Amino acid sequence: MKQFILFLTLSRLLFAPIIFIGLIVFNNFFLTFVLFLIVSITDYFDGWLARKYELTSDFGAILDPIADKILLLFSLFAVTMYLQDPYIGLISIIILAREFWVSALREFASKNQINDATTVTYLAKIKTSVQFLTLFLYFGSFLMNLEYGVFVANIMLFISMLITIWTGLDYTKKTLKI
Repeated sequence: MKQFILFLTLSRLLFAPIIFIGLIVFNNFFLTFVLFLIVSITDYFDGWLARKYELTSDFGAILDPIADKILLLFSLFAVTMYLQDPYIGLISIIILAREFWVSALREFASKNQINDATTVTYLAKIKTSVQFLTLFLYFGSFLMNLEYGVFVANIMLFISMLITIWTGLDYTKKTLKI
């Protein structure tokens, strides 16, 4: 079971570039939609299974958010390049900058033995869910050629950015005690 849980986490790392290539190189909307759906669901199941079978590990706790960030990075770059929209690009850069910043805060907190400052919050879980739901909507809209779906996804991406900034500021305050 431990290897299966690790595979679920690693699947996000492995399939992220395939999602990017599927959309940007091959314009294969079905492939990108299905792969993103499957690997985004693994984000829930790997943690749930690890907790259920008491197989949580320090490595898994480190790898899981990294796998999420890599999936997010490849997917946001693919959407930005496909749409060729500088505003979507700017929002994507802000989201990704926050992700790197929080990773730095986690490293800082670990080295300085600051406990619980960067523990994943409920709002951060919502943030990831909104990000993945937004990307799912983009990929689904590309598949079904829905301009309105892309418009709604753009709004959701902006909302996702706001939540992302909020959680980043929260982690910053807790870690740096400001």
